[in-house]
Amino acid sequence: MTRIISGRAGSLTLAVPDAGTRPTSDRVRESLFGALDAAGLVDGAAVLDVFAGSGALGLEAISRGAASADLVEKAPRAASVAERNARAVAKAVPGRPVRVHRAAADAYLRSASGPFDLVFVDPPYDLDDDALHTTLAALALCLSPDAVVIVERASRSARPTLPAGLVIDRSRTYGDTTLWWVRPE
Repeated sequence: MTRIISGRAGSLTLAVPDAGTRPTSDRVRESLFGALDAAGLVDGAAVLDVFAGSGALGLEAISRGAASADLVEKAPRAASVAERNARAVAKAVPGRPVRVHRAAADAYLRSASGPFDLVFVDPPYDLDDDALHTTLAALALCLSPDAVVIVERASRSARPTLPAGLVIDRSRTYGDTTLWWVRPE
């Protein structure tokens, strides 16, 4: 079971796609959002959730005060689940726009309006480093100057290779998951 952990939609249960996605665990999301909230990075942020799956990361941000969220998911079933979850969160947190885009990450980023202040990049763990690099290069053009990008990868994965203009700020490992905090240079 996946749920919104805190904020105005706290405790709301989220649907998850039946296959093809790997939702970020509640434990990892709780730790991540604790750090983001402590740094003042969620409240009022324009959020982008790339490879959104159920949309849990972007919707958690909305629950905690983000101004808006764009959820990008190309898998039809997962996008339908994200839309359903977005409607449920919108009832609990009215006035905070959540848009679900049924598109591949790179295709969406080529025409994204941005700028985004907080971005979650949670691709399938088997996405190779070259493909991740391409996505991050497109994303770099859509960021606000003080943006924070959270890249989620398997702990066994190598450090992400970043395009020019992005740098790794820090990382944190939770079991088989590593979160890389990335920011504009």
